[in-house]
Amino acid sequence: MRFLLSGLKWLLAVLLVAVLGLALWLVVAPPAVIRVASGYAAKIVCSNVHIAGRDAGDVMTNDVQAPGHWLLRYMAVDNDPEARTTRVALLGLFGRSVAVARDGLGCVSLPGGATAQSAALAPLSPASASAELPWPGGNAAPLATDPLVAAILDDPALTGPGMRAVVVVRDGQLVAERYASGFDASTPLLGWSMTKSVTAGLIGTLVGAGRMDVAATNLFEAWEADERARISVADLMSMSSGLEFNEDYGDVTDVTRMLFLEPDMTEFAADKPLRAPAGEAFSYSSGTTVLLSALWQEAAGGGEAALAWPRLALFDPIGMSSAVLETDAAGTYVGSSFLYATARDWARYGLLLLDDGVWNGNRILPEGYVSWMSEPAPASNGLYGRGQVWMQGPGDDEAGEVALGIPADAFWMLGHDGQSIAVIPSADMVVVRLGLTPSGLGYRPEPMVGALVKALAGT
Repeated sequence: MRFLLSGLKWLLAVLLVAVLGLALWLVVAPPAVIRVASGYAAKIVCSNVHIAGRDAGDVMTNDVQAPGHWLLRYMAVDNDPEARTTRVALLGLFGRSVAVARDGLGCVSLPGGATAQSAALAPLSPASASAELPWPGGNAAPLATDPLVAAILDDPALTGPGMRAVVVVRDGQLVAERYASGFDASTPLLGWSMTKSVTAGLIGTLVGAGRMDVAATNLFEAWEADERARISVADLMSMSSGLEFNEDYGDVTDVTRMLFLEPDMTEFAADKPLRAPAGEAFSYSSGTTVLLSALWQEAAGGGEAALAWPRLALFDPIGMSSAVLETDAAGTYVGSSFLYATARDWARYGLLLLDDGVWNGNRILPEGYVSWMSEPAPASNGLYGRGQVWMQGPGDDEAGEVALGIPADAFWMLGHDGQSIAVIPSADMVVVRLGLTPSGLGYRPEPMVGALVKALAGT
């Protein structure tokens, strides 16, 4: 018995040492997967609280934990509305990440204790839409919804699980919209990679101003001594730069490391080596769009001038008064992923593309620029356009889209977790669908879009 008790004591001592060692390891050097998870959670909660006005606990439960990685279930959030900070850590103790809200710039992640540059942007005076004016200049209610359209938007199989907003525009008019409980026309929603298409629009404003050239090469000083010097702005825009980048949203990859662990995303993306000659291989990459953000900000004058450019050159002129584009800690806009706007404002941007970059008779983007954006990129085998848009919906089936009634000239803005905007020139339609719909659910917006095209044909 004495021997047994002695053995149990030794076993308990070993277990205690192991637990203490594990705890010390998690405190001193938490694995990257824990830091990515806490960084993601802190960023999502902070942005939704300070941009969309949502409750931190609700965001943590419904946006972060319910659909996500199992590790996220064990994250604890501490939101301080007075300090405008959100802290998240595993079990409230390990791998702590911080996100901070700033005036006009949403929230910024501060990985590794980084200090955010450009701490605040003095609020400008956006062109706010008047409730009394008809859409798109105002926010008055949409036209009376056609019964066929209403039936489509009331069908959860078509709008999809996790739908939060659908907006339908036909002939420049807001003809229908639907919102999930807790969301409405005033709720800014994250577009994820639909932000890339807006980055292309921002580049277009600078091309029109004579301050950028999509054919330009020798883009970064670090590239001058090797083959990366041959990469052009157009190569980056068409996802054909040849740069190595892992876009898998699994545990710790290039994209998750860049978005949630790197204070300077441009430096991280620019350091990637070539894996193929520029212009010859299609590889979808959020890193290349962050590089584009750095380039257009430099062309816009850098600093405060660049931070103000999106509102002055694009958002205000088309009435996207809700739009908030967020930066990394180094002050570069995360043009790949972090734009919040209401569903109606996302529709306004789609309408700008539909009308060849013209808004209420005023040219915002250069003539022919949108046509160039929506030309298939040679290296993409018809999947992707030259200017950060998709040539097909998320189903990647052009023949299937046509069979559903979607015209062949449609092009798409697509984002993580079920975000989509279909721009259909020949039908004079824009269809926005926003939500929280993980890809594993298998939802595709094409049947809904096709049904709406058929329902509105000839009206």
